[in-house]
Amino acid sequence: MTSKKDTIMIDDLRSYIDALEQAGELKRIKAEVDSKFELCHVSKVNEEQKGPALLYENVKGFDIPVLTSAFTTPKRLAIALEQDHNLSMSDLSKEWMKLTVQELVPPVFVDKPKVMENVLEGDDVDMDKIPSPWFYPEDGGRFFVTAGFLVTKDPDTGWVNLGTYRSQVLGNDILGTQIIKGKHADFHLKQYAERGELMPAAAVVGTDPVLFLASSTLVSAQTDEYNIAGALRQRPVEVFKSDLTGLTLPANAEFICEGFIDPNELMEEGPFGEYTGYYSGNKGKDFPKPVLRIKRILHRNKPIMWSTTVGKPINDIHMIQSLNRTATLWHDLETMKVPGIESVYIPPEACGRFWGVVSVRQKYPGHSNHVGNAVIASTTGHYGMKGVIVVDHDIRADDWDRIWWALATRFDPKRSAQIIDRGRSTPLDPGLPIDARDITSRIILDACTPYEWANKPNEIFMDREVLQKVSNRWNEYGFEGTSPVEGLINSLTRPEPVKK
Repeated sequence: MTSKKDTIMIDDLRSYIDALEQAGELKRIKAEVDSKFELCHVSKVNEEQKGPALLYENVKGFDIPVLTSAFTTPKRLAIALEQDHNLSMSDLSKEWMKLTVQELVPPVFVDKPKVMENVLEGDDVDMDKIPSPWFYPEDGGRFFVTAGFLVTKDPDTGWVNLGTYRSQVLGNDILGTQIIKGKHADFHLKQYAERGELMPAAAVVGTDPVLFLASSTLVSAQTDEYNIAGALRQRPVEVFKSDLTGLTLPANAEFICEGFIDPNELMEEGPFGEYTGYYSGNKGKDFPKPVLRIKRILHRNKPIMWSTTVGKPINDIHMIQSLNRTATLWHDLETMKVPGIESVYIPPEACGRFWGVVSVRQKYPGHSNHVGNAVIASTTGHYGMKGVIVVDHDIRADDWDRIWWALATRFDPKRSAQIIDRGRSTPLDPGLPIDARDITSRIILDACTPYEWANKPNEIFMDREVLQKVSNRWNEYGFEGTSPVEGLINSLTRPEPVKK
């Protein structure tokens, strides 16, 4: 087992790549690969086989390597978070929750940011010199930001937001940016529109992975993601203040494209094969998008591009959303003081957002229903989530074998299903008509045995003493390795009474 103290300290993309390689989680692709279609297709096939992270060192027409598949297993996410490599997604999310309910850690400003080793301005600003991949055949073009974020700032309070919004290359110095209405960058854009001013913005790619994780996390308005990343690292993130835009930017990024967004300038952007497994942004059908007019490009010496494949589950985006949304949902329930929460999970198979599972130790009649309603009222659950499954404390929220068993044996459709007609949706939900995606219905599936039942079903359990005997004789039976009994004994035997 790898303990946290044995992990490499990570403060940028390069140290993360080193940590992946040390753990045997990285493969270097030395053959020439085309960044149009081929790179994505190789990566996606690799991800379907749960293969390693890939570093393409010979991208056709470029001297810049491209990293993909960085987060597609729980182990690689654990490495990114400097946590025990053996933790499950639910357990990693619990560690995230525990760190972020403590005091947040603000960033520290440095004088010589590594990202300013190269400053390109004027005619040198050319997005075609960066190997932004063209992912799928029906995509509208190349996308610079898939594993990155846009930095914007509240002009009144100074609150800095890092938001993961896809950005398509629309010209040498233009990035089309999908800022969905209701997102924090949309708040800022509206403020600048009211002032009649351009909005300073910076598209950032290739950072310490916790910044990318934090930027794609649902956090409350007026909360800086730099502070969230600092809490996850338990040390400050290094930043600098831009002399061009006044924005606070990550010092160790590989690329930063700085400039301004005119709130009144919109362009067609997309389509793009989204994390839902469907295209969005069809030209002429969806709303046009704001554009970032790039004034300068900053990059490190010998920079590394970082991209994700997106598309159908499971890839980086689904794993990221599963991790951070599970963590923020757990954080929400903790700060809402909902009692009895044992574990939480938003599975990557559900695109990391549309369904959630919560395990609860019931303490009063209606407790499990309280949990289901709390989830859809939370900061995390109120946006886009369609369904919640609540299970008893003897089932882990990520144990699908037992969850299906609970739905089969502890669930009654009439008693246990609750439909909520109206909730906030996402415009990327392909399960809704394209012109009616503001509102979705929701369902709570309460797969718990009702707390108030006097005569509960008599569940089958094994004998603890006999199981211990089996464990002691495991190798005598002809089995190799350590007995698995210790990890199963609590789920296979009658729970011991809870001490009050």
